[in-house]
Amino acid sequence: MGAAQAELSSGLLLTSDYDFRGVSKTATDPALQIGLKHIDERQGWYLGGTVSNVDFGHAQVELALSSGFAAETDVGLGWDAGMVYYAYDQNENNFPEIYTAFSYDYLKAKLSYSGDFAGQAVAGHTKAFNLSVDTEIPTPLKSVYMTAHLGRSEFSQTQQDYTDFAVGAIYRLQYLNVSVKYVDTTLPDQHADVLSAQGRLVVFMGTSISW
Repeated sequence: MGAAQAELSSGLLLTSDYDFRGVSKTATDPALQIGLKHIDERQGWYLGGTVSNVDFGHAQVELALSSGFAAETDVGLGWDAGMVYYAYDQNENNFPEIYTAFSYDYLKAKLSYSGDFAGQAVAGHTKAFNLSVDTEIPTPLKSVYMTAHLGRSEFSQTQQDYTDFAVGAIYRLQYLNVSVKYVDTTLPDQHADVLSAQGRLVVFMGTSISW
Protein backbone atom coordinates (compact mmCIF):
# COMPACT_ATOMS: atom_id res chain seq x y z
CA MET A 1 0.00 0.00 0.00
CA GLY A 2 1.19 3.56 -0.74
CA ALA A 3 1.63 6.31 1.81
CA ALA A 4 -1.46 8.12 3.03
CA GLN A 5 -2.34 11.11 0.87
CA ALA A 6 -4.78 12.80 3.24
CA GLU A 7 -5.06 13.47 6.95
CA LEU A 8 -8.00 14.32 9.13
CA SER A 9 -7.42 15.91 12.53
CA SER A 10 -9.66 17.13 15.32
CA GLY A 11 -8.90 19.38 18.25
CA LEU A 12 -10.41 20.44 21.55
CA LEU A 13 -9.27 23.58 23.39
CA LEU A 14 -10.30 25.02 26.73
CA THR A 15 -9.01 28.54 27.35
CA SER A 16 -9.51 31.08 30.13
CA ASP A 17 -10.13 33.79 27.50
CA TYR A 18 -10.63 33.84 23.72
CA ASP A 19 -7.78 36.18 22.82
CA PHE A 20 -8.08 37.52 19.24
CA ARG A 21 -5.12 39.77 18.46
CA GLY A 22 -5.04 40.96 22.04
CA VAL A 23 -8.79 41.60 22.27
CA SER A 24 -11.08 39.32 24.27
CA LYS A 25 -13.96 37.83 22.27
CA THR A 26 -15.47 36.29 25.42
CA ALA A 27 -15.52 39.32 27.76
CA THR A 28 -12.47 37.76 29.53
CA ASP A 29 -14.51 34.62 30.29
CA PRO A 30 -13.49 31.04 29.35
CA ALA A 31 -14.06 29.55 25.91
CA LEU A 32 -14.47 26.00 24.64
CA GLN A 33 -13.31 25.52 21.06
CA ILE A 34 -13.73 22.45 18.84
CA GLY A 35 -12.00 22.13 15.49
CA LEU A 36 -11.84 19.75 12.53
CA LYS A 37 -9.32 19.91 9.67
CA HIS A 38 -8.74 17.92 6.47
CA ILE A 39 -5.32 18.08 4.77
CA ASP A 40 -4.44 16.75 1.32
CA GLU A 41 -0.75 16.01 1.91
CA ARG A 42 0.04 15.53 -1.77
CA GLN A 43 -1.50 18.80 -3.01
CA GLY A 44 -1.00 20.87 0.14
CA TRP A 45 -4.66 21.87 0.22
CA TYR A 46 -6.57 22.03 3.51
CA LEU A 47 -10.09 22.73 4.71
CA GLY A 48 -11.12 23.26 8.31
CA GLY A 49 -13.51 24.75 10.78
CA THR A 50 -13.54 25.77 14.43
CA VAL A 51 -16.54 26.57 16.61
CA SER A 52 -16.27 28.63 19.80
CA ASN A 53 -18.45 30.47 22.25
CA VAL A 54 -18.06 34.28 22.19
CA ASP A 55 -19.55 37.22 24.06
CA PHE A 56 -19.63 40.60 22.31
CA GLY A 57 -22.45 42.60 20.80
CA HIS A 58 -25.29 40.11 20.37
CA ALA A 59 -23.00 37.28 19.24
CA GLN A 60 -22.73 34.11 21.31
CA VAL A 61 -21.31 31.55 18.85
CA GLU A 62 -18.54 31.82 16.26
CA LEU A 63 -17.78 29.44 13.39
CA ALA A 64 -14.47 30.07 11.62
CA LEU A 65 -14.22 28.26 8.27
CA SER A 66 -10.83 28.21 6.53
CA SER A 67 -9.29 26.83 3.36
CA GLY A 68 -5.94 27.28 1.70
CA PHE A 69 -2.68 25.81 0.49
CA ALA A 70 0.46 25.16 2.55
CA ALA A 71 3.85 23.67 1.70
CA GLU A 72 7.48 23.60 2.80
CA THR A 73 10.63 23.79 0.68
CA ASP A 74 13.60 21.44 0.97
CA VAL A 75 15.48 24.05 3.03
CA GLY A 76 12.69 24.31 5.60
CA LEU A 77 10.94 27.50 4.42
CA GLY A 78 7.21 27.08 4.90
CA TRP A 79 4.43 29.08 3.29
CA ASP A 80 0.66 29.22 3.66
CA ALA A 81 -2.02 31.16 1.79
CA GLY A 82 -5.74 30.98 2.30
CA MET A 83 -9.02 32.48 3.43
CA VAL A 84 -11.05 32.33 6.63
CA TYR A 85 -14.69 33.28 7.04
CA TYR A 86 -15.91 34.26 10.51
CA ALA A 87 -19.63 33.50 10.90
CA TYR A 88 -21.72 34.29 13.97
CA ASP A 89 -25.21 33.55 15.22
CA GLN A 90 -25.82 37.26 14.59
CA ASN A 91 -25.11 37.73 10.87
CA GLU A 92 -24.21 41.41 11.25
CA ASN A 93 -20.77 40.38 12.55
CA ASN A 94 -19.85 38.02 9.67
CA PHE A 95 -16.73 38.85 7.65
CA PRO A 96 -14.12 37.19 5.41
CA GLU A 97 -10.34 37.50 5.64
CA ILE A 98 -7.48 36.41 3.40
CA TYR A 99 -3.99 35.67 4.66
CA THR A 100 -0.50 34.60 3.72
CA ALA A 101 2.19 33.32 6.07
CA PHE A 102 5.84 32.30 5.99
CA SER A 103 7.76 30.27 8.54
CA TYR A 104 11.36 29.24 9.06
CA ASP A 105 12.92 27.51 12.03
CA TYR A 106 11.41 29.13 15.16
CA LEU A 107 9.81 32.13 13.41
CA LYS A 108 6.46 32.64 11.69
CA ALA A 109 5.17 35.83 10.03
CA LYS A 110 1.57 36.29 8.87
CA LEU A 111 -0.25 39.05 6.98
CA SER A 112 -4.06 39.15 7.02
CA TYR A 113 -6.48 41.44 5.19
CA SER A 114 -10.24 41.97 5.29
CA GLY A 115 -12.20 44.33 3.09
CA ASP A 116 -15.19 44.32 5.45
CA PHE A 117 -13.82 43.79 8.96
CA ALA A 118 -16.52 42.95 11.55
CA GLY A 119 -19.20 43.06 8.83
CA GLN A 120 -22.28 45.24 9.30
CA ALA A 121 -21.48 45.74 12.99
CA VAL A 122 -19.05 48.46 11.87
CA ALA A 123 -20.21 51.40 9.74
CA GLY A 124 -19.16 51.20 6.10
CA HIS A 125 -16.78 48.62 4.73
CA THR A 126 -13.79 48.82 7.05
CA LYS A 127 -10.55 47.59 5.52
CA ALA A 128 -8.25 45.95 8.06
CA PHE A 129 -4.66 44.73 7.93
CA ASN A 130 -2.94 42.63 10.56
CA LEU A 131 0.74 41.73 10.55
CA SER A 132 2.00 39.33 13.20
CA VAL A 133 5.27 37.63 14.10
CA ASP A 134 5.39 34.61 16.40
CA THR A 135 8.17 32.49 17.80
CA GLU A 136 8.39 29.30 19.84
CA ILE A 137 11.85 28.53 21.23
CA PRO A 138 12.90 25.29 22.97
CA THR A 139 14.15 25.49 26.55
CA PRO A 140 16.46 23.17 28.52
CA LEU A 141 13.32 21.66 30.05
CA LYS A 142 11.96 18.74 28.05
CA SER A 143 8.84 19.58 26.01
CA VAL A 144 8.76 23.18 27.34
CA TYR A 145 8.97 26.11 24.89
CA MET A 146 9.06 29.86 25.38
CA THR A 147 6.58 31.76 23.20
CA ALA A 148 6.38 35.37 22.03
CA HIS A 149 4.00 37.28 19.78
CA LEU A 150 3.94 40.77 18.26
CA GLY A 151 1.10 42.03 16.09
CA ARG A 152 -0.02 45.24 14.43
CA SER A 153 -3.62 45.96 13.34
CA GLU A 154 -4.56 48.95 11.17
CA PHE A 155 -8.00 50.01 9.94
CA SER A 156 -9.32 52.31 7.20
CA GLN A 157 -11.91 53.97 9.43
CA THR A 158 -13.66 54.12 12.82
CA GLN A 159 -11.45 51.67 14.73
CA GLN A 160 -8.18 52.69 16.33
CA ASP A 161 -4.92 51.22 15.06
CA TYR A 162 -3.04 49.30 17.72
CA THR A 163 -0.24 46.89 18.57
CA ASP A 164 -0.68 43.68 20.56
CA PHE A 165 1.94 41.48 22.17
CA ALA A 166 2.23 38.36 24.30
CA VAL A 167 4.92 36.35 26.08
CA GLY A 168 4.54 32.96 27.69
CA ALA A 169 5.42 29.29 27.76
CA ILE A 170 3.89 26.09 26.42
CA TYR A 171 4.28 22.48 27.55
CA ARG A 172 3.84 20.05 24.66
CA LEU A 173 3.05 16.38 25.09
CA GLN A 174 1.97 13.86 22.47
CA TYR A 175 -1.75 14.55 22.80
CA LEU A 176 -1.89 17.50 25.19
CA ASN A 177 -0.65 21.11 25.22
CA VAL A 178 -0.77 23.39 28.24
CA SER A 179 0.11 27.09 27.90
CA VAL A 180 0.18 30.28 29.91
CA LYS A 181 0.84 33.73 28.45
CA TYR A 182 0.57 37.41 29.29
CA VAL A 183 -1.37 39.40 26.67
CA ASP A 184 -1.59 43.18 26.28
CA THR A 185 -2.24 45.90 23.70
CA THR A 186 -1.64 49.61 23.17
CA LEU A 187 -5.40 50.31 23.18
CA PRO A 188 -6.71 52.57 25.98
CA ASP A 189 -8.41 51.03 29.00
CA GLN A 190 -12.18 50.99 28.43
CA HIS A 191 -12.88 49.69 31.96
CA ALA A 192 -15.11 46.95 30.54
CA ASP A 193 -14.76 43.19 30.04
CA VAL A 194 -16.55 43.13 26.66
CA LEU A 195 -13.89 43.32 23.93
CA SER A 196 -11.32 44.02 26.64
CA ALA A 197 -7.83 44.76 25.32
CA GLN A 198 -6.10 45.21 28.67
CA GLY A 199 -3.17 43.23 30.03
CA ARG A 200 -4.14 39.81 31.40
CA LEU A 201 -3.00 36.22 31.81
CA VAL A 202 -4.46 33.63 29.45
CA VAL A 203 -4.21 29.91 30.22
CA PHE A 204 -5.26 27.15 27.86
CA MET A 205 -5.24 23.37 27.61
CA GLY A 206 -5.72 21.66 24.28
CA THR A 207 -5.60 18.25 22.67
CA SER A 208 -5.58 17.07 19.06
CA ILE A 209 -5.80 13.72 17.31
CA SER A 210 -4.91 12.88 13.70
CA TRP A 211 -5.97 9.85 11.69
